[in-house]
Amino acid sequence: MVATARSSLLTWTTIAPLLSVVVLVVTWGRVPGAFLVALVAVVLAATVLAAVHHAEVVALRVGEPFGSLVLAVAVTVIEVALIVTLMASGGPETASLARDTVFAAVMITTNGIVGISLLLGALRYGVTLFNPEGSGAALATVATLATLSLVLPTFTTSQPGPEFSPAQLTFAALASLALYGLFVFAQTVRHRDFFISVTADGVVESEEHAPTPSGRETWASLALLLVALVAVVGLAKVESPAIEAGVRAAGFPQSFVGVVIALLVLLPETIAAARAALRERVQTSLNLGYGSAMASIGLTIPTIALATIWLDGPLVLGLGATQTVLLVLTIVVSVLTVVPGRATRLQGGVHLVLLAAFLFLAINP
Repeated sequence: MVATARSSLLTWTTIAPLLSVVVLVVTWGRVPGAFLVALVAVVLAATVLAAVHHAEVVALRVGEPFGSLVLAVAVTVIEVALIVTLMASGGPETASLARDTVFAAVMITTNGIVGISLLLGALRYGVTLFNPEGSGAALATVATLATLSLVLPTFTTSQPGPEFSPAQLTFAALASLALYGLFVFAQTVRHRDFFISVTADGVVESEEHAPTPSGRETWASLALLLVALVAVVGLAKVESPAIEAGVRAAGFPQSFVGVVIALLVLLPETIAAARAALRERVQTSLNLGYGSAMASIGLTIPTIALATIWLDGPLVLGLGATQTVLLVLTIVVSVLTVVPGRATRLQGGVHLVLLAAFLFLAINP
């Protein structure tokens, strides 16, 4: 019994958050050298992975569809922390960082997570089945949030450039929160059955792949999750100059910093969605993908809007022409994927090609 308790405390998911706090204390307020930069990067990545692991433990305890919601919110908290930290320390050149990161998150979730899940599910089971009512509602919410927050600023005239005026930004933030709140209510209270996994045998209401964690394990994971989130914020501030320098050294546009942030925070979410697809739980994968996209916009934009009170410089939110075309194409393809309630490897491949196009054009705009 004692040996089991000790071994559970020595897992990397327990050590990483605690180690990150030590590294944060050591590096805070210093200009780290190359070794410390590399160490912070490794610890930061491990802490993000550990944070999502502990969010998964909590998710298993509360069950679906609450579990997908917990994962999406945890990932979005990390994303918002990274954005605000980099914007606070980066100066005027980070004016478009929120837009770049949120748009990257939308493209990675709706094309990357969805595409990988559909492809893996179709490769193993031939045809993937999911609930079109729930997935369609999630996609409609994502499309509306993306248009209100990322497309409209390009066309409004109250403010020069692709920016919202203060009143417009306030409206977009409140609308984002309202839409996200309505979706969460539908997903977790009113229409929970729309977001439960579907198989050829009917509706699956429970996950059999893992035992439900005990209350003690759940509370421990919740505490470690909070520690990890705080550490990620601090380590991101320490690492931010190295991230920006690395992007410049590679010859990539400054906007690629947002892609790096989105790729980092969504990697564990992608792994979780892929695992669910391999267990014939594609609906869970779609919940994770669309839920993360929705949370990324619905929570990030209001937080950034509030942060503009003390952040200097403009807040560029409007997408360029190339980004707008990719977003519109993604929405159209996603509608055609979701409406039938079933998909093959072809649909998965189409979404992955769209993701590849986004990544290529982010490097070569």
